[in-house]
Amino acid sequence: MQEKTYYDSPIGCLEISASPNGICAVKKTDHHPINRSLPKNTHLLQCIEQLEAYFKHELTEFKLSIDWQEVDGFQKEVWEALLEIPYGRTCSYADIAEKLNNPKAVRAVGLANRNNPIAIIVPCHRVIGKSGKLTGYFYGLDTKRQLLELENPTSFARQGSLF
Repeated sequence: MQEKTYYDSPIGCLEISASPNGICAVKKTDHHPINRSLPKNTHLLQCIEQLEAYFKHELTEFKLSIDWQEVDGFQKEVWEALLEIPYGRTCSYADIAEKLNNPKAVRAVGLANRNNPIAIIVPCHRVIGKSGKLTGYFYGLDTKRQLLELENPTSFARQGSLF
């Protein structure tokens, strides 16, 4: 059974879902519940604490349990590769496809990024076009730019080495 909570972040309200096994989703939402109580799920509490630290520039690596029990195959491989992109760095969709030994899967990598249910924690915002241009982000390029600037204010979105 999943439990939800909400966190008001600098990029907007985030709806966070967790099971007893870990975080299942972090999604930007327009829904702002009025009466909020602290969640009982420890994964939700840890996620809120770590998101607060992240947005204050106090955390560069999330240490949370993630519940991907219902996901397998290529999408999960892409999401796991996203977790390896260092804080403040970027890589291209092609870099991830090559990392997964499937260099022709650039579009599939993009689709997996679009379907990533755990925004920020699984950092699909760190993936940019091969030319270094900001491309595609479910919550818009302004939000992507804001997250990249947070992580690397001096040269956000600079093409970097993935691994």
